[in-house]
Amino acid sequence: MSKNLIGALALACAAACLPAHAAVTLIARGSLPGDGADLSGLTHTLENGAPANLLGGLGSGLAWAGSNTFVTVPDRGPNASDWNADVDHTTSWVPRFDTLTLTLAALPDGNLPMTLSAELNATTLLYSRDGLAYGPAVPPNNTKGHHYFSGRSDNFDPSTNSLGPLDARFDPEGIRVSRNGKHVYITDEYGPYVYEFSRATGKRTRVFALPESIFAVTTKAATGAAEIGSNTRGRVANKGMEGLAISPDGSTLFGFVQSPLLQDGGDGGRANRIVKIDIATGAVSQYAYDNFIPALNKAYNSSEILALNRHEFLVLERDGKGLGDGSSAVVKQLWKVDLAGAEDVSALEGAEALLAKAPAKTLFADLRAVLNAAGVGDVQIPAKLEGMAFGPDVVVDGVTRHTLYVANDNDFLATAPGGLANPNQFFVFAFDDADLAGSAYDLQQFKQPK
Repeated sequence: MSKNLIGALALACAAACLPAHAAVTLIARGSLPGDGADLSGLTHTLENGAPANLLGGLGSGLAWAGSNTFVTVPDRGPNASDWNADVDHTTSWVPRFDTLTLTLAALPDGNLPMTLSAELNATTLLYSRDGLAYGPAVPPNNTKGHHYFSGRSDNFDPSTNSLGPLDARFDPEGIRVSRNGKHVYITDEYGPYVYEFSRATGKRTRVFALPESIFAVTTKAATGAAEIGSNTRGRVANKGMEGLAISPDGSTLFGFVQSPLLQDGGDGGRANRIVKIDIATGAVSQYAYDNFIPALNKAYNSSEILALNRHEFLVLERDGKGLGDGSSAVVKQLWKVDLAGAEDVSALEGAEALLAKAPAKTLFADLRAVLNAAGVGDVQIPAKLEGMAFGPDVVVDGVTRHTLYVANDNDFLATAPGGLANPNQFFVFAFDDADLAGSAYDLQQFKQPK
């Protein structure tokens, strides 16, 4: 029997066997207001009239930093409201990460066994010591040695490809904390890049070089549509490096492109790529991932990747439906994939070639079904569930269980279509070793200092 057939049978079986994962449950949920101020200290107003310290979008990336401390990353800023289509309504929002305390308490909250409280402790702005290429809008808080990144889409040098490291534009999507707790690693969609920043100051300390011939677009533009129309290779605009995982020993990063590259089928295609980066050497290898969900006969883009151990991962696949979109959620699923034995696809391109090397995946949890079972209706499930992190084990009804935190990107919109409240939410799911179906769950990665 061929590997492809085995993989297809495994996928079909996984999609039909959801009851085996019924032990994954929602135990708590909490939120931060979506229209408040962060702790950046910025006082100016953005081009679209929004305050530069607007709190929002926190769930684009989520990472555990030990104890009850988490870091979150908003994306490129408030651009859901129209103000200038020539820059895709982006602004000179300064990318940043926020440090939160997320506290679980064994106090029933409605039909959930625990409560979750969220507290914002710090906001750290991201900057480069080296000068950056801006368009007509430069962050007003720039000083000598502090060149802040910007969410605005026209902040780039047109003479370089999209992996030129001095472009100011930055659209953060994934975040992880280094093993020693001193750095954060953040992915970006514009490049796509993977950057290292000082956790204490927000200064960029390293750029991980990705293969330009594979990931870069040669023609950059201020709108996503123009970039897609002007290139035949590289990342799809607004679908670049989305998720990020770190191995339990802190030695390796795994970046996830949100959709297949242009040469691999583009947005809506099946053949995705996981990029493996050795932190010490910067060496890069690539592995194929199949976005296809057989039971739905459709491929879905991937929002996040989280390491169970050195070679097994949970991948979040989703649609864009639900709260924030004015619709009902349909697909929010976690799939488990094992890269042990998978072949490096760095020298390959095209959907057919990549899919022949994609390892099988199995369904770990249907988050929509789990949320429904806890009384969260489809119109209440955030459209953009994106951030994902493990947390400390907890005792629920006398049983010690593992925790998985999932956060949403609310696009900086405190109110969703239809007038529904649309805060930054955090959902805490509990699971057991039995739900991992034999996979090892390595907690070593969470013993770093706060």
